[in-house]
This record gives sequence, structure tokens and C-alpha cells, in this order.
Amino acid sequence: MISLFGNKKPDHPMADIKEAKKLLDELPTNDAFKCADEVTHWLESVMAEEGFKPEYRAQLVQLLDETAQIHLRKLARDYMVSPRLAKFQETRLWKAIYEYWRQAALAYAGCIDLYATGAKGADALKGSMPLLLARALRALAAQVKWMYVRYGPMDQSVWGAIAKVYALAETRKLAQSPVTLYPGIPGESTPEQEFLKAVMLSASSPDCLLPLEMELCERLIAHFCASFTLRLDLQPDIAYWIDLATSQAPLRLARPPQHAPTLRFFAAGKALEDLENLTRTVKTTGSVPSQVNLGGNYPAETVLDVLNHLALYWSPKPPERKHQRHRVKSRLNVAYGYDGVLAVLGNSATRDGAATETWIVENVSAGGFGAGIPEIKGDWLKIGCLLGLQPEGGDNWVLGVIRRLQREIPLKGSVGIQTIAKSARLVQLSASGGAGGETGILINDGSESRGEARVLLRAGGFAPGKNMEYRRGKLACLLMPQGVVDSGDEYEVVKFRVMRRDTSE
Repeated sequence: MISLFGNKKPDHPMADIKEAKKLLDELPTNDAFKCADEVTHWLESVMAEEGFKPEYRAQLVQLLDETAQIHLRKLARDYMVSPRLAKFQETRLWKAIYEYWRQAALAYAGCIDLYATGAKGADALKGSMPLLLARALRALAAQVKWMYVRYGPMDQSVWGAIAKVYALAETRKLAQSPVTLYPGIPGESTPEQEFLKAVMLSASSPDCLLPLEMELCERLIAHFCASFTLRLDLQPDIAYWIDLATSQAPLRLARPPQHAPTLRFFAAGKALEDLENLTRTVKTTGSVPSQVNLGGNYPAETVLDVLNHLALYWSPKPPERKHQRHRVKSRLNVAYGYDGVLAVLGNSATRDGAATETWIVENVSAGGFGAGIPEIKGDWLKIGCLLGLQPEGGDNWVLGVIRRLQREIPLKGSVGIQTIAKSARLVQLSASGGAGGETGILINDGSESRGEARVLLRAGGFAPGKNMEYRRGKLACLLMPQGVVDSGDEYEVVKFRVMRRDTSE
């Protein structure tokens, strides 16, 4: 309806900034989930209202985003550090966080598009464009991160949006304009740095990390981002590239791409040296310097694992496969978890087959398997999970660990599996002298002939200085612990020195 009395405010609860602030002040601050959910709906509502002027719309979007930040940090912390969340609770948290960032990215992109297309009144956004661009890239990068947290499926259109927003920042010569991203958060950023954070996360192979390790990876990237390198042309120390004209995620530089003005090449640059210095400090002191904001206190070992991972992938020459892959197509019986592996090695899998799944092997190498999962069942599938693997037609069980995980759709995916034992058998272990007892998994790798042995134990089974024994025919084998050489949530691989004595006399 055309107003007879000039311009009229839109019929929206947030049409007045004071009313908008009042509504946000009334949010239940002790309920982070509800706050994030309500702000998400307000973002969607504000962007759907056609009557807002571009400058006011952007003002509301920024206000809503700033209001949400403390609640999002609380939800993310709950997701990352809470031990063994129930599946419904994990899903609820993930959806709340991801949906917020999706709506925030849409809102900022909508405001930016008004300016880029010269919409009526959008010139008023010129002064706030560096902040709008940086926050849009931050929201899009958060979407990418939270897709990685669930190992996909990956929405490639997000990379198209990242490329489009950053290309506009370059075109308008705003890519290096410094902004304070959020009130109360020290330090400045630029649209270029927010872009680099997104592409460097993708280049850091997060699908090989646990969710908490991804969080640390993101924090470390933010810490080092001012030292990253971004170039228009290929240089010898650059390993990754992205095409701003596509919706394709960043790619490793296997061979030089065909030249195009939309190509951008990036690398860790000086950050690699800074990363190595930080690694030495953490190793020496056993702690992380206070100026490195990881969002919490974490064991030095956990941080070092992530630092070593980043050093590997930030190197000018990223890691290459140690063993050549061979493409195959065959079925693979899979048992999972420590108890599942014990069951199949002891031939005690359940009669109805519920203890195992069938996957499709897609490639093999001397170091492991690549396999497709036709249907993901349950929520046990994660990085570091112990597996028993039996190729179709075989009678031997190989032991492996999931090192990479990707979901193509929610219930279908692929895994990279590292082989940790091509043959193994159960042994009954007892404390030296015969007291107590537990079942262990002796890895048959020929090390016994050298007076050594690797034994896979349930997590927590290793006790420094505690000798163990097992019998092999008439031989009593004394195991003297040397240390843990690998571990996961459910298992530990312990290296022992072995002494044998004949008990036949």
C-alpha cells in the first residue's frame, strides 16, 4: 500500500533500533542455545523485510551478529570439550551453530550485494564495507569449519560465496583495509586475512583431525594469519591455489594450473618458521605461551600433535604418499572398536552379523586402504577408531585405524585407513608372577625374534614399570614395558622388551 503521508517505517519488530536493542536485551542470557536460535531467526526475518534501507539493514545485521557471539562461543565450547555427547545432543548443538553461521553469511552477503549492484541508498554502506566483507568471510569460513567438524558433506557453494566476496574486496581495493572485527575482541583483521584463514584451514587437511584438534587448528591459523602469503602468480615456495571464478575448494599444486587472472596462490610463508618456533617452545616448557589464544587450556601433547600436523601440511612440499596406491574394487568386512576387534580375533562375532559391517575397498597400498562406506550406521565412526579388517574371501584379520574421514552425504562416506598390523593374535596377559589377567592383542610383525613385541591393550592398560607375562606353548614370555607408541580413545599400542624362559622342566 502506498503511504499518503510519505515514508513509513516497515511493520517489523526491529524497525526501530531502540526496540531492536530492547528485544535483544530480553534474550535469556543463561540459555546459550535459545539465544543463538532466536538471533538466527531474527537474522532471517531482518533479511526478509523489504522495507529496510540498506544502511539500517546492515546496522541490524551487525547488532544481531555481535549479540550472538558470546552464545556461539559457549555452544562451541560445549560441543568441543564435553565428553561423549549423546547423539541427539551433539546433533542439536551442531545444527544450532551451523545454522547461525549460515544465516549470518547470507545476511552479510545480502548487504554486500546491495552495495555491489548499486541498489538505491546502498552508497551509505561504503564506509562500513571493509567490516561487512570481513565478517561475511568470517561467517563463511565458520560454515566451512563446522562442515569439517562433521566430516561433511561439504556444500561447495560456500566456496563460491567466499570467492565472490573476496573478489569484490579486491576489486574495490578493500582487501587490506584493517577493521576491529568485534567489539571487545583485541586485534585487527582485514578481508584478506579472513580469506586466508578460510583457505589455509582447507589446505591443512582437517579431515585427518578430531573435532577438538580442528578447533585448535583454526585458533592457530588465526594466530599466524598475518604471516601467510597470498600471490597473484605462482612462486617456488607456494603449494596451494584457488580460482575465484569457481566454487571449487582450494587445491594442492600437483601441477601448475592454466593461467587465469582469477587464480590466487597461497602458502604459510613466514608463519611456517613461527610455527616451528612455537613447537620448540611448547616442547621445552610443556605449556603454550599466554599470547597464543587457543580458547582454553589444553595438554601440551594435544597442542603438539596439531602443531606437527600443521607443519606437515604447511611445508612448501606437502606430504606425499609413502606407498603407491593401486585402485581395486572389493568387499571388506569391518569390525570396530577394541571389543569388536577382540570378538573377531577370538571368532566370537555375533551370529546375526551385527558386529561387523561391509565396506568397499577403493584403493590399497603398503600402508593402508581407502574404502567407501555405502551406509554409515551408528555414531561410532570417527578419526582414530580401531578397526579389524578382513578382505573378501580371506580368513585373516588386519588391524587398522581411521586417519581420514569424509561424508559425501549424511549416511554415505569414505575413509582412509592406516594399517597397524597385518597379522595379530590374542594373548592372555597376567601381571609378572601370575596375579590378575586381561586379554591383549599381540601384533605379529617379526619383532619377537629381535627380543621386542608390540601389544595392543585397552586404553589405560599401560602402566609404566609394570611387567606382564603370557605363555606360548611351553615358553613363558616376560614383557617389560618400553612405552606407548600409538593410542586412540579405546586402545594403546605398547612396545615391550621380551624375555623367554622354558617351563617344560
